[in-house]
Amino acid sequence: MAELGVGAHAPDFDLPRDGGGRVSLSQFEGKAVVLFFYPKDDTTGCTAESIAFTQLEQEFAAADTVVIGMSPDSVKSHDKFVRKHNLSVLLVSDEEKTTLEAYGVWKEKSMYGRTYMGVERTTFLLDKEGRIEKIWPKVKVAGHAEDVLNAVRAL
Repeated sequence: MAELGVGAHAPDFDLPRDGGGRVSLSQFEGKAVVLFFYPKDDTTGCTAESIAFTQLEQEFAAADTVVIGMSPDSVKSHDKFVRKHNLSVLLVSDEEKTTLEAYGVWKEKSMYGRTYMGVERTTFLLDKEGRIEKIWPKVKVAGHAEDVLNAVRAL
């Protein structure tokens, strides 16, 4: 599958979310969207990233921007993760990995000499028309949510 690039229209999705219900990208038409893909609920980096986005959520909202996190974890796992860390950003579950694949973030990874498939931590900033404005591949968590917020403010 071809990599998505800046200027491309972001693939829509309709997936279950934490707390019940479903989320689709099209329901946020007219708002900017930060879509952050992360490997696994309640792991060190993913927790730090989700907390950082939660702490800045009011500032994203003030900039008319919705923040959505997505991983292949189940809704049940997301619910536990949200409760444990008092998260307020939307968490979407893609257990089938169709959206993860559509965005090109479901990749072969390696650790300790073994290869496996997993999510490459990546963030997409979508403009109000649903086009990709900026992509952060292979995200390093420290300072990332602030960088994304600065990019949102520059839209």
